[in-house]
Amino acid sequence: MTLVVLGIDALDPDLVDVSTHPSLTLSSHRAIETIVSSSGEPSTHELWPTIITGLRPEEHGIVLDDGVAWENPLLSVGSRIANVVLPETVRTRLGAWLLTNTDADAFRKPASYYAANGISTVFDGRKAAAIGIPNYVVDEEIPDREHQLRKHMGSLFERDASEPGGHSSSDPVEFYERCLEMSMIRIARVRRALRGRRNELVFGYTSGLDLIGHVSYDRPELRQRAYAELDEFVGELVDDLGDDDELLLVSDHGLQDGLHTEEAMVAATSEELIDDIESVLDVRAAIERELETGAHDVVESTADTTTDGEQSDRVREQLEDLGYM
Repeated sequence: MTLVVLGIDALDPDLVDVSTHPSLTLSSHRAIETIVSSSGEPSTHELWPTIITGLRPEEHGIVLDDGVAWENPLLSVGSRIANVVLPETVRTRLGAWLLTNTDADAFRKPASYYAANGISTVFDGRKAAAIGIPNYVVDEEIPDREHQLRKHMGSLFERDASEPGGHSSSDPVEFYERCLEMSMIRIARVRRALRGRRNELVFGYTSGLDLIGHVSYDRPELRQRAYAELDEFVGELVDDLGDDDELLLVSDHGLQDGLHTEEAMVAATSEELIDDIESVLDVRAAIERELETGAHDVVESTADTTTDGEQSDRVREQLEDLGYM
């Protein structure tokens, strides 16, 4: 038995409907509270560490300052320069430029950070697969396909303080396609990990919906299409679940009119799994409770799960088409 957790950045409880999004609402779904950062809105950079630790940002120590992760050494230098020679309103733009044009990254805190700082996570002591979770990078040497796509958007996704969503795109339709490709890759990786039957917990994350929302706030047809296609992707994951497997969907915040909202969302194949989740701070406890009370036994696979069976072949072909393998 495996518990699959899929983090969908910006999945908004106000924008899903049971009749049109059965795979995004599952057997039960609900809105939950999130946490507002110093930037004035919920921050992905801070919230996924919160979700996997159950701690507030000031407790786990991964926080934003004016919307930028200045604790990165390179960004820290930029911060000191900006404070001296630039107006405060320009400071975040400098940080955005550094993030876009250097190897500095606000989402690539290594998994080792937590143990080094005496912080426990939902993965500790478990056979678990952590796939693409912001600020929980298991191996910094292994390139991540979604991360690579996100870092090389160029004019398709640029910081723009004049836009309501803080970003603009030279081609929103092409940008949409790139974002859906990113989501497809991550969900395919989650499906592979599930079928491998080597982990009691498979926890993946995708950011495509969030990125689309930031630049398509004035194009509701793209947003609706994104929710419909993501529902299909998650539906394929649901089809892979065994009789005793469970699936939990969780978001860090919603997103409307280009801006993060102060409501996140959870959905699950079991109503009991989300009964006690009132906020993002409760997600870790709910996962651990399910793992401790459910029969999440790991069955060692004796076959190459990337090629064994029709389902594995489908996902392998999908990954090859996308250039991941």
